[in-house]
Amino acid sequence: MTRHCLAALMGGLLLAAPAFALDEIVEKKSFTLTDFRTLGGETIPEMTLGYETYGALNEAKDNAILITHFFSGNSHAAGKYAEDDAAPGYWDAIIGPGKPIDTDRYFVVSADTPVNLAAKSPTVITTGPATVNPATGESWGMDFPILTIGDFVETQHGLMQQLGIERWHAVMGPSMGGLQAYDWAARHPDKLTRVIPVIASGWADADLIAWLDIWGAPVRLDPNWNGGDYYEGTPPDAGLAQALKIVTLHANSAEWTNGTFGRDWAEEGADPAAAMENEFAVVKTLNDGGAARAASSDANHLLYLIRANQLFVAGGAGGESVYDGLTAIDVPVMLIHTDEDLVFPGNAVRETAAIIKADGTPVEMVELEGTRGHLDGVVNIAQAGEQIRAFLDRDLTQ
Repeated sequence: MTRHCLAALMGGLLLAAPAFALDEIVEKKSFTLTDFRTLGGETIPEMTLGYETYGALNEAKDNAILITHFFSGNSHAAGKYAEDDAAPGYWDAIIGPGKPIDTDRYFVVSADTPVNLAAKSPTVITTGPATVNPATGESWGMDFPILTIGDFVETQHGLMQQLGIERWHAVMGPSMGGLQAYDWAARHPDKLTRVIPVIASGWADADLIAWLDIWGAPVRLDPNWNGGDYYEGTPPDAGLAQALKIVTLHANSAEWTNGTFGRDWAEEGADPAAAMENEFAVVKTLNDGGAARAASSDANHLLYLIRANQLFVAGGAGGESVYDGLTAIDVPVMLIHTDEDLVFPGNAVRETAAIIKADGTPVEMVELEGTRGHLDGVVNIAQAGEQIRAFLDRDLTQ
């Protein structure tokens, strides 16, 4: 496999960040919510999660921006943990001194979600099926309560209270982070002044629900999964690697696969027509990348994340319509998307925008261009930098 192919994959599922990093070295911190009550009525005795901050909270505590992360991401949105880190956080292009999310002006907060995919990573702090249940002394496994995007939001609300912040200047994030942004605006309209969902629509439709099921299928088919009971045995990493391969492909586009790999063979002289073990470059790269990511991930966490995304309806499904949460949003909205997105297609984002602004809520649309499909909302977010800066800096009191 060529270095070019591997770098292309790392810019896919692993989401390699731009080369310019936040000046300061950032620190991973943690917070704990005791007896966290889920929206489904279950209690988690200790919900411990990681978070990072960039910039400083002002005396009025009104300059805080919450960044909510994507499905396979974590709270590392900007900067580096050490000077020799290979890459900075995923949105480093727009977070930092003088950048669109200017840390000379704003205090930026980013938190790990519960059931975070990278449960085995030393830079992720999360609570989920792989965590020890204090009541049993063993991993929760599939006894862990089902969580929703709304539960993720409530953990962030808990962090907000611990930090003494009464209102976010903005909430924004890509993909699953965009779902959390919608949910913040729908559930807590008095706790933020504006919202920026990126590459995300306002509910999980049937097509997305089905695709998410396909993402998780290889895990459930791996015999080592054992119904989720594998923490004392061999984890289903083979199935997890194939699942992450599917996620990577779905989150990209045909322009990426064709432009990066074409019909190249994985190894010179190893014609796929000559032997079944010979592979095309695109297949080997996806397989290698999936296996690499599986080493720091947990299969049950993947399945819990999938269910949370499948269940998503902005504000929850308590009303008569899946649209009720969107119509409840009354703060200014900026939607950033791309028509090349296979996960949240442009038509779904435009329909979301139409529903939000039907009652007069101001909505701005920004369209990204690129060859990465869904992932353009991460790797090419700098295209929307000046629109983001203007939206954040706008005085809404006039």
